[in-house]
Amino acid sequence: MEGSTQTRYRLGQTDVQVSPVGIGTWAWGDQLFWGYGKQYNDQDLQAAYRASIEGGITFFDTAEVYGLGRSEQLLGQFVREMGRSAVIATKFMPLPWRFWPQTLVDALRASIQRLGVNQVDLYQIHWPVHFPVSLASWMHALADAVELGLTRTVGVSNYSLAQMQEAQRVLADRGIPLASNQVEYSLICRTPERNGLLSRCQELGITLIAYSPLGMGLLTGKYTVDNPPPSARGLRFHRERLLQVQPLQGLLQEIGQRYGKTPAQVALNWVMCKGALPIPGAKNARQAQENAGAMGWQLTPDEVQALDQASPNW
Repeated sequence: MEGSTQTRYRLGQTDVQVSPVGIGTWAWGDQLFWGYGKQYNDQDLQAAYRASIEGGITFFDTAEVYGLGRSEQLLGQFVREMGRSAVIATKFMPLPWRFWPQTLVDALRASIQRLGVNQVDLYQIHWPVHFPVSLASWMHALADAVELGLTRTVGVSNYSLAQMQEAQRVLADRGIPLASNQVEYSLICRTPERNGLLSRCQELGITLIAYSPLGMGLLTGKYTVDNPPPSARGLRFHRERLLQVQPLQGLLQEIGQRYGKTPAQVALNWVMCKGALPIPGAKNARQAQENAGAMGWQLTPDEVQALDQASPNW
C-alpha cells in the first residue's frame, strides 16, 4: 500500500479490499464528546455516508461503544438504504466484567444484529485489556469468530508493539492473519513511527489504521489560538500547543495551494504516504467530500520530509 494513488489495496494479508481512506464513525451517535443531536443529526450523517461512497470511500469503522450502539445502527441503516456495498469494521470492548472469551462472540453477534448484516469484514479488540481474560484467550476468541463465519478478518486496536506481535503469533498458530492494528497516528501524534510500530506493521504485512489522522481537527486549520477547540479537545490542545502547531498549519496550507487541496487533505495524504490507512471522521457531506479529496494524488518525498520537520515533537 505504498503511496496514495491506488484506488484499492488489501487489508493486511487478507482478501479484504479497502479504499485508501476510510471513515471513522465515533461521532455517529455520540452526544457526550461530539455533540450528536445538537450540532448535527441523522440526516447530516446519512449525507456524509452517501458522499463518502460517491467519493470512492468504502471502508467504515465503528464500535459497539460508539453512541452505545447507535453508531452501528446508523451505519447499517445507511448501507441498507443506499444499496451499495461497504466494508464494515467494528470493535469489541473487553470490559472488566466480561470474564470469558465467549463474551466476544456474543458481542459480535449483537453488533451484527445492530448493523443488520450477516457478517462484518473486520472485527477488532478495542483496547488491550487482558484481565481477567488473557491476550491469548482473546485472540483465540477472534479466531473462533472467523471460523464461525461472523467476521472475515480480525484486528486489534491500541496495541503496543509487543502486544501486537504476541497477538499475531497466537492467531498465526490458528492459521489466521492479524489484519490490522488501529492506533492514533497523525502529524501531531507520531508515536507509531518513534516506537517502531509502523515499520513492524509493514514488515509483518499488518495494516496500520490511523485514527484521529487530523489531530481531532487541529490539522484542518479550523482551530487556532484565537479559536481553540471546544470541550474536552480544548483541554488537550491548550494555548501553548496551539502556538507550537502554527508553523505546521502554515505549511499544510502552503502545500495544499500547490495542488488545489485543503490542509486536511494534505494531512491525510501524508498519512497514506507513510503507508497507513487514515480514518477521519465525517459528520456531514462536506467533510466526507473533503476526505475523499485526499485520494488520487500524492505528495512528493520532499514535501513529506518538510512536513516531518515541521511536525511538533509531542
